Amino acid sequence: MATASTLPGSSPTPGQLALAQAIADGCTRPSSGVSTVPASVYTDPAHWAREQAALFGRLPQVLCPSALIPDNNMAVPHDATGRPLLITRDGDGAIHVLMNVCKHRGTRLVEGQDVQCGKRLTCPYHAWTYATDGRLLALPRPDTFPGLDKAGYSLAELPSCEAGGLIWYAPQGDADFGHAITLGADFDAFAMRDLHLFARRTHDVASNWKLIMDAFLESYHVLRLHAATIAPFFKDGVTSGDQIGPHQRSFVGRAAEMEGVDLTDMTALRRLGTFAYQLFPATVVIMSPDYVNVMALWPQGHDRTLVEDFMLIPEAPQSDKARDHWKRSWALLDGGVFGSEDFRAAALGQQGLSTGVVPELTLGTLEGGIRRLHEICAEQIALAEG
Repeated sequence: MATASTLPGSSPTPGQLALAQAIADGCTRPSSGVSTVPASVYTDPAHWAREQAALFGRLPQVLCPSALIPDNNMAVPHDATGRPLLITRDGDGAIHVLMNVCKHRGTRLVEGQDVQCGKRLTCPYHAWTYATDGRLLALPRPDTFPGLDKAGYSLAELPSCEAGGLIWYAPQGDADFGHAITLGADFDAFAMRDLHLFARRTHDVASNWKLIMDAFLESYHVLRLHAATIAPFFKDGVTSGDQIGPHQRSFVGRAAEMEGVDLTDMTALRRLGTFAYQLFPATVVIMSPDYVNVMALWPQGHDRTLVEDFMLIPEAPQSDKARDHWKRSWALLDGGVFGSEDFRAAALGQQGLSTGVVPELTLGTLEGGIRRLHEICAEQIALAEG
C-alpha cells in the first residue's frame, strides 16, 4: 500500500516553505476584521451572466489533471464549459484543446464523455478522419471535393498549457499562462505530473459556484461541518495563506508539532498539514498526505454548478489491499466530506439566500479568503467591462 513516505516529490518551493515557516513562527497573515458580502452575488442571474462573460469566458482555467490522458494519442470530450471541447494528447505527447466539431458539416466528432485511445479521430457522419493534433488526415471520396486543401480543415484549436500535472485552457486567443507555469513549480513539488488517476466523478450541485469555492477558502467550518469525518485531522490547525496573481494558496498546519521538523522535507510537511490551492476562477487542488484531489467547477446557472472531482494517487494499485485502501479514501472525501457535507452545505445555503432573508453574508476573521475571492472577482469583472 502506498503511503505518504513513498510518495514521489521534491523539496517545497520557496512559497510553500514560507507558508509553513509562518505557522512555525506564529506569524500567519493578519486578519482585516469582520466584513460583509451582498447575497445578490450568489442569487442574481444577471450577476452570474457578468461572471460568465468576464471570468469563465475570458480567463485561463484548469480543465483537468494531466493524469486523465497520460499517454500519447488519447482524447476525452469536455462539455461543461458550454462549448463542445476535445482534450487530446498527440503522438508526440503535446496537449491540445480542440473544438469537438468536424470541419465538414459541424457534427460532434467524438461522442460520450469517456477517454478515447487511438491515433485517429473519425467523424461518425461522413468518416472525415483527424489526427490527435487536429490535422485532417483523410476523407472518403476525395475526388468529390476537387481542390480541397486538407491543411485548411484542421479542427479549431483553443490556447492551452500543461504545467505541473494540470491542463489549462483559455476561451480566447490572447491568453497569458504565466501564472499557470509559476504554479506548475508548486505542483511539481508534489510530483503531480507522475500521479495515477484512481477515480473521477461529476457532481451536479444546486448551488452558485462561489458557495462551493467558499468551503475551500476558510477553515472555520471544518471542526463543525466535518465533525464526523476529517475534523480530527485538523484539530488545532493554524492557517497561513498568500496569492499568486488571482490564485490563492494556503497551508493548514499543526504548529505544536513543527518544532524540530525539517520544513524543507515535503513528506514531513504533508504529515503536518494540508496545502490547498484555489485556482481562479474555480478550481480547487487539495494535497492530502498520500493523494491529491483536483476539483474543477463549471457554473451552469446562478444556482447550479457541475463539480468534476479527480483523485490522484502515487501509482496504480498493485494489490486488492491497496485498491481497498484507495476506495476507502475516495469514499471518505468524494462521497462524504465533499458530496455529503461541503456540497450539501452549499445547496442548503443557496436555498436560504434565495429567500432574501439574509441580504448580506457576514465574514469573520477566519473567512478572509472568501472576502478576497469576491474582491478578485470584482477586479476581474471591472477589467473585462472597462
